[in-house]
Amino acid sequence: MSKNIRALAAKCCYSVIDQGRSLSDELPKQQDKLEGKDKGLLQEICYGVLRYLPELENDIRQLMDKPLTGKQRVFHFLLIVGVYQIKYMRTPDHAAVSETVAATSVLKNRHMKALVNGVLRNFVRQQNTEQQNSTTLSDAITFNHPGWFIKKLQQGYPNQWQAILTANQLKPPMWLRVNQQVQTTENYQALLTNNEITVKATEPNSGAIELSRPVDVQKLPGFNEGWVSVQDAAAQQAARLLDCKPGDVVLDCCAAPGGKTCHMLETTPDITSMTAIDIEETRLERVRDNLSRLKLNAKVIAGDAANPDSWWDGQLYDRILLDAPCSGTGVIRRHPDIKWLRKSSDIDALVVLQQQILKSIWSLLKPGGTLLYATCSVLPEENSLQIAKFIEENSNAQLIAITDKVDDIGWQLVPDDRNMDGFYYAKLIKNQ
Repeated sequence: MSKNIRALAAKCCYSVIDQGRSLSDELPKQQDKLEGKDKGLLQEICYGVLRYLPELENDIRQLMDKPLTGKQRVFHFLLIVGVYQIKYMRTPDHAAVSETVAATSVLKNRHMKALVNGVLRNFVRQQNTEQQNSTTLSDAITFNHPGWFIKKLQQGYPNQWQAILTANQLKPPMWLRVNQQVQTTENYQALLTNNEITVKATEPNSGAIELSRPVDVQKLPGFNEGWVSVQDAAAQQAARLLDCKPGDVVLDCCAAPGGKTCHMLETTPDITSMTAIDIEETRLERVRDNLSRLKLNAKVIAGDAANPDSWWDGQLYDRILLDAPCSGTGVIRRHPDIKWLRKSSDIDALVVLQQQILKSIWSLLKPGGTLLYATCSVLPEENSLQIAKFIEENSNAQLIAITDKVDDIGWQLVPDDRNMDGFYYAKLIKNQ
């Protein structure tokens, strides 16, 4: 019997929204039950539901007397899956309804069949008659983001918050990082053209290549041989900004999955040593896999950045990249589940953790050494406010300008700046 993709999507979304699990963990479990294009269809549905969740829930609310609770909650998500297909996918309405109704049997509750069928048919009828809800919708529904996050953006970006929320709803681009030890960016672009893979743009600072549309990595020339990696152009700024020199002893802190570790080694192969640490041993497998594919060497350690005594060998570092644990609010377009997994209270806890790590890792830096602080967050309290506080409390920390704006504390990229992810960088030199 073929697997019902809508049933799998409902289960996946239920796991993420109601049980707080990561989409990157849950989606592959369900995709393993499918083959070929069905895997992509499941991904499209799950990502779409998580992008438009408040709006879809509001649509269903208009059509039901009371919400589904308890053991019926998975059918709440099945209805959302159905509405998403009707509203945003090319699936014909009748097919979206019939396949979603068929999922009730797969989910082992045929009693829900009439409800699912009725709600979805009513929704189709509403859509076809262009019946509009005349009530004014909240920002959370209009922009499909949690209210607490919208408020933080309004405070931090009074003139830009709507643009950031709009960018978060876009499908992310695919950026490539060319291994300069093997190919120049220009040569690799020619290889892509020869393989009928079209390039949309290149990022001038890093040489990153943006593809016109995503492709399977196995179709990228020389991927298995280490000629190229997939990495957003914003993340590719780290190696350039840290600017490692021959002979440097380098630490990549909170390194998993290892893209920046590898990029620094590609850019400056004649450093003395590279140490990559991360608190989770399981995540370090990705670091090792990337190093192996790219034929690079680094000392990979499972260790707590906030407690260096447990892993540090006593040697001071010339350069440190601190890719700090953060809210991930700059990469929502890649991970829409972040909107629903993060809570406002998480931000305060992350700010404290970042302070602890920054203080601990600063002590491992040589006098005259450089530390690059990085996050994939757009929230000022994790970024410019965090660094301003650190400089105020550490007289030997000197901020090096990255932008040409005199008032900037570091460099804040927001989603869709030159089609890059939201990222923050601050470059500090230790004076004594």
